[in-house]
Amino acid sequence: MRFYRATTFLFPRSFEHRILFVCFGAVHVPLIACIVLQAITGQWQLTTLVTLLVATLIGTGLGLAAIHALLAPLSQATAMLQAIQTGERVPVVPQGANDLVGRLLDGVATAANESAAPIERLTDAAERDPLTGIRNRRGFLDAAEQVLRSRGNAVLAIIDIDRFKTINDDFGHDTGDALLRSLAKRIEDHLRRSDIAARWGGEEFAVLLPHTTLDEARLVMERLRATVALDKGLGVEDRAVTFSCGLAPVRSFAQLADATKQADEALYAAKNAGRNQVHVIDS
Repeated sequence: MRFYRATTFLFPRSFEHRILFVCFGAVHVPLIACIVLQAITGQWQLTTLVTLLVATLIGTGLGLAAIHALLAPLSQATAMLQAIQTGERVPVVPQGANDLVGRLLDGVATAANESAAPIERLTDAAERDPLTGIRNRRGFLDAAEQVLRSRGNAVLAIIDIDRFKTINDDFGHDTGDALLRSLAKRIEDHLRRSDIAARWGGEEFAVLLPHTTLDEARLVMERLRATVALDKGLGVEDRAVTFSCGLAPVRSFAQLADATKQADEALYAAKNAGRNQVHVIDS
């Protein structure tokens, strides 16, 4: 550490340049010694000096290139450690030999593995609804932003359980919570893997159906609505559970807010028309 600290004045911000400078000086020691010796004796051998100078310069260039390449894993390990500290995901850590650099890379890999799991759990917890286990609004928006990067036909569906307050009042909040969990599972089981489902808030759910037309989305939601209406296992004794749904087209993430308003308008239209319906607001 003493030599390391003593040489910080050379290149305070670059450890790599410091090593290269020290090696550059060390490579030139034989040439300097030869010049001093010939100066003292007065016997100059220019051929020897020129040969030694050329060989020294070639050796210096090759040595500096090799040292630069050898230090590259240290730079990479430093960048990965900084990424770990800021909570970023770290790509695959390269494996080193059984030496100092290899042990450093092994340490980085261990740190990355130990930090990745808690970060993923925290991220998942922040984007999941604790009651139903599906995405919450934040998780839905993050996933939707990824899906809607490429423009194309997509449809947003807003689902609202009919008379949910009455169910809570008549059967208790535990029954209402069980209903929310059951409906969330029915929704996820009914959708494709590319679709995104989330608990939007309260008794409302949101579904994004990418690469889907309005007619196709209406068909999907109508099938889900009929399935739920006929399902006797949703945890509300023998009472039928229904939902109303509003649909709106969306082609990009920037349009999602407007699509949400349109889907809400369609949802209220379905409620006002008698509930247990799927509606689309005409543009």
